[in-house]
Amino acid sequence: MTDAVADSSPSLMLPKDKPLVQLRGIKKSFGSRTILDGVDLDVYAGQAIAVIGPSGTGKSTIFRIISGLMAPDAGEVWVGGQRREGTMDETDQREPVNIRLVFQQSALFDSLSVAENIGFSLFEHSQLSHGEIMHLVNDALDRVGLPNIGDRYPAELSGGMRKRVSFARAVIEDPSVSASEPEIILYDEPTAGLDPIASTIVEDMMRDLSSNGPHGSTYMVVTHQDSTIRRTADQVIFLYDGKVRWQGPITDVDDTPNPYMRQFFSSAVEGPIQPAS
Repeated sequence: MTDAVADSSPSLMLPKDKPLVQLRGIKKSFGSRTILDGVDLDVYAGQAIAVIGPSGTGKSTIFRIISGLMAPDAGEVWVGGQRREGTMDETDQREPVNIRLVFQQSALFDSLSVAENIGFSLFEHSQLSHGEIMHLVNDALDRVGLPNIGDRYPAELSGGMRKRVSFARAVIEDPSVSASEPEIILYDEPTAGLDPIASTIVEDMMRDLSSNGPHGSTYMVVTHQDSTIRRTADQVIFLYDGKVRWQGPITDVDDTPNPYMRQFFSSAVEGPIQPAS
């Protein structure tokens, strides 16, 4: 899943006090290794949530389950009040929440131009003309601060630029989709491998796209970087050993006595978090 497929079917107006996404008792294993062990999670409209924790603790796996790329071994996934069965590839039913995933490595097609990458979903699935799609592509590039680069190829871009192109692909809007449809954007390690200045640009862009997007301001971000956690999130969820070990507002991060949080943010060797074997 790169971006949502265009669809003109009517959207479901969800009550503001109901979660856009609910995970209940989610379990996932790969071979003999348990990655998620009974995770519960609610995502409400307007939230900006950072999912943090050591490497290999299931953060990206949660995103793949939420986006419908992967099915859990056990537990329930509810999207817009509807229970999802299997993966998105296994059903033709359009969900009432538009979930978009921005992959960690940008996941651009090297053989396609920037414009073709951004407009790929619309070229493949919408009824829009080439000119209409290119207008939307250029608008998306403007939104991420990269005007007039549609004819370039991914190999010609810096890492930070490729990341911003992947953002443009995630936020491109199809005018045939109802503007009332709720939306969640999932950012998987959006600042990984970027220098501090490029990271700041991406962090600011996440907030700006959320504030100025027509579908609302809900997003989740998987990250290890302290600056990304503090500059993009309002809520924090800490995962370790397959379970949620702490969750709360970003304002409580420095004051919580939770030993997992204290060890993580102090980079201490001693504590409940053990090095990966």
